[in-house]
Amino acid sequence: MRLLIITYGTEGDARPLAALGHALMRAGHDVHLLGDADTLDSAHALGVPATALAGDIRGTLSRMRAMRQIERALIRIVEARTPEWMQQAMALGAGCDAVLVSGLTAFVGLSVAEALGVPAIGAMMIPISPTAAFTSPLSPIRLPRVLNRSSHDFVNRMVWRTFRATTNRGRVAIGLQPARTLPMNHPVLYGISPALLPDINDWPADAIACGQWVTPSQHWWPPADLVDWIEAGPPPVYAGFGSMSGFDAPRVRRALLDALGDRRTLFNPGWSGIGTHGLPPNIRVIGSVPHDWLLPRCALAIHHGGSGTTHSACRAGIPSVILPFAGDQTFWARRLRALGIGDRVLNGRRPSAAGLAAAIAFAERAETQVQAARLGATMQHEDGCAAAVNWIERRLRSPP
Repeated sequence: MRLLIITYGTEGDARPLAALGHALMRAGHDVHLLGDADTLDSAHALGVPATALAGDIRGTLSRMRAMRQIERALIRIVEARTPEWMQQAMALGAGCDAVLVSGLTAFVGLSVAEALGVPAIGAMMIPISPTAAFTSPLSPIRLPRVLNRSSHDFVNRMVWRTFRATTNRGRVAIGLQPARTLPMNHPVLYGISPALLPDINDWPADAIACGQWVTPSQHWWPPADLVDWIEAGPPPVYAGFGSMSGFDAPRVRRALLDALGDRRTLFNPGWSGIGTHGLPPNIRVIGSVPHDWLLPRCALAIHHGGSGTTHSACRAGIPSVILPFAGDQTFWARRLRALGIGDRVLNGRRPSAAGLAAAIAFAERAETQVQAARLGATMQHEDGCAAAVNWIERRLRSPP
């Protein structure tokens, strides 16, 4: 089968889809991934054919100094680029058997699949299918359980309202009629561990939490000096904020340094803009290191609470200290607290050294470490990529 995968977002959006694409290729299928140029390194490393969509998300986000600016910038990117993205996807998707849609290009992918006359399958890292089990992860506030399902419907409708005009301009350009209503009748696969979600008994049968989509870094060799540093003392703290930017980097840096004290720490600044000059000697700056190699060698992880990093820390069997800034990050912080491996939900936009220090102390408790190890052992038995590949093959060979 030939499959087109389309996403637009940060590395956290593209990396799991590259892993899924790699698994589909290993099962004998042809795959092509579309995403932002700065987020396709994982696809290239895995040999997954990939093409850059128009746009520059990293360059755009690097100029932002506040989360609200980032939210507006992302909306402007989608509004400006959607018709062009549809044209790119139509050209690369000709002859495909299905389109896997994700991220900011979800409506693009759904429209392209309709124009090509092939099934669309959601491939998401945030649980957006309506349920009474939890408030929408994209809701700015947590609601009473009786309003949970309504919160999903409301957020999904607002997203559609935001992007409806540009989506319909693109649809007309590829020969479709404008759409009036939110398209939500397609199956959705989630690169999410069911162990991190509460019990959900009201999702449709074709909304499935497969497990994390990750590819083992079996061909990656760590630098000898990094191995020596890790082995020279007790397991270090990992601190990194992935593709996040737009927050008060100096304030986060001050709070982080004060809370860490003299703990041995590996720090990956990522896209954060946090300065690395003048750090104390107990903190070692690193670049991109595969989480499945690094995190099992750490005592705990301090991060922004993105779905990918949250899953990788949990799968490694270590506790997390989450500084959530936007999107679904607060949702994951709440989930880890409910599971007993995270402390209070911190304010990432106004972090305090005292709050961070208390969360680190909680993560270092023996009972927290034991609970995290148990969760990690459960997640190690999951094979999210295999589950997704098997479902896709069954669905496309025997459509409903």
